Amino acid sequence: MNKHNYPRKLHKNLSYQAGRDATGKVSMRHKGGRHKRMYRIIDFNRSKHDILARVDHIAYDPNRGVDIALVVYEDGDKRYILAPDGLQEGASVISGEKAEMTIGNALPVSHMPIGTQVHNIELTPGKGGQMARGAGNYATIMGKEGEYVRMKLPSGEVRMVRKECYATIGQLSNTERKHRNIGKAGTKRHMGVRPTVRGVAQDPGSHPHGGGEGRSGIGMPSPKTPWGKKAMGVRTRRKKSSDRLIIERRK
Repeated sequence: MNKHNYPRKLHKNLSYQAGRDATGKVSMRHKGGRHKRMYRIIDFNRSKHDILARVDHIAYDPNRGVDIALVVYEDGDKRYILAPDGLQEGASVISGEKAEMTIGNALPVSHMPIGTQVHNIELTPGKGGQMARGAGNYATIMGKEGEYVRMKLPSGEVRMVRKECYATIGQLSNTERKHRNIGKAGTKRHMGVRPTVRGVAQDPGSHPHGGGEGRSGIGMPSPKTPWGKKAMGVRTRRKKSSDRLIIERRK
């Protein structure tokens, strides 16, 4: 069963609340009945600098869309990293300021040439990658200005990142995930997604779109959530200190 001899220390139990809060009441709809999983501990920091690691194998992770790679360092330590597209079993990867510009290597963004595709980008030096971590995603380095590097994110947003922040070279794997055909309702249930009832099919006490005689529209200028908030075209980002680093908003 344990074909690749997965390291137990990189797997831990993942408690699942099925959309319930501490009192047991539903606080997030449409969740429940998911297949049991274990959490794979991912090394987003790539903190073992200047130590060569060999890719033992590429693995599936049920907790994310992108594949993961188990890497074994020269000192025997094993860690999971996000697997970029094109990374092969047996390949070597390394993290550090003097790392070569090859797929899977991690180094400060200031050391990369303009036009490089990167993923797992840090926002705070040493905190670990926070941006461009989904399947098929990558950001592009567009320029360098003093203490910052300008990059275009998968969302279309252009923002500044401190030059000492680390990122990993390459586009993430599983690029065809967005084209996946779920196929049947049972697959969604295994994923932990319960059925959704349209608002217009409900009564007016259960949803703002509900009520009316026969097949009726929502009866208002724009769609709303069950709690009366606008559901489309409303910016939800609050004022943040990082707003000054955003040059161009996401589309």
